[in-house]
Amino acid sequence: MAPTRLIPSTGLSIAVREHTPPGPDRATVVLVHGYPDQQEMWDPLVDRLERASGGSLHLVTYDVRGAGASGVPEATRDYRTELLVDDLCAVLDAVLPAGGRAHLVGHDWGSVQLWDAVTTEATDPRLHGRIASFTSISGPSLDHTAWLARHPRGRRLRLLRQALHSTYVAAFQVPVLPDLAWRHLHPAIGRLVAAQERLGGGHWGPELGRNAAHGLGLYRANVPIRPTATEARKRGRELPHTDVPVLVIRPVHDHYLTALILEDLDLICGEVRVQEVDGGHWVARTDPDTVAAHVLEHVRAHP
Repeated sequence: MAPTRLIPSTGLSIAVREHTPPGPDRATVVLVHGYPDQQEMWDPLVDRLERASGGSLHLVTYDVRGAGASGVPEATRDYRTELLVDDLCAVLDAVLPAGGRAHLVGHDWGSVQLWDAVTTEATDPRLHGRIASFTSISGPSLDHTAWLARHPRGRRLRLLRQALHSTYVAAFQVPVLPDLAWRHLHPAIGRLVAAQERLGGGHWGPELGRNAAHGLGLYRANVPIRPTATEARKRGRELPHTDVPVLVIRPVHDHYLTALILEDLDLICGEVRVQEVDGGHWVARTDPDTVAAHVLEHVRAHP
């Protein structure tokens, strides 16, 4: 296992691992995990990427705030996506060679936060010119999702279907009860989800309850506060935009996200390609070979 080092970010430290060394001919790939995981979630994919690339990649993972060995925010507001982007910037400062660019790969909430990074890349001096590509796995842009909800014409049934798949998001807004459930029932919950997703028994360890309870802050700090149509118009445009090349990997058997999240992606992306794969929400764990092939193709297409 690669050694872990702590780097300072806004209000806490982030635990980072460089699985392979940097080098002048090595493309840097930064992988950001989702909920309720920690960076070990990426281990099978990191292994496949290293082997498939012939050792030509500088592979980096980190624990997001509140998970794994990273610091835990004191308040729910400290899980806001702008602070998650601060953490990404701190990681890039620590691992990128001078003048280098990173290929970003995100899963679930890792992908959600990276959408906010790539759509501000053009205007944020910390990110401008430092992102070579983005691969999104099962984690939509919150701005794009809110826009779809504000424009229901022709998609009301699909919006309803997605809402039914997302009832857990509303449940996570309830105070105290989800926290207690995760802390005291996490072995049973973990076994249930692992069986449903065909993850095997070793995907989550005893840290699941802690990571999941802390990570509820992601939902509580970010999901209810995306702009209304009126607020969006006041900003000058309803959707942010990115020219970073985007690959969206969509597992066709994802229990949490439907194909709705693919609609009108061209409104937010200057260059976007969708790749459907046969798998569930954690396809990066259950079929790392397929995911590695698509990620590597995207990285090599955008040096």
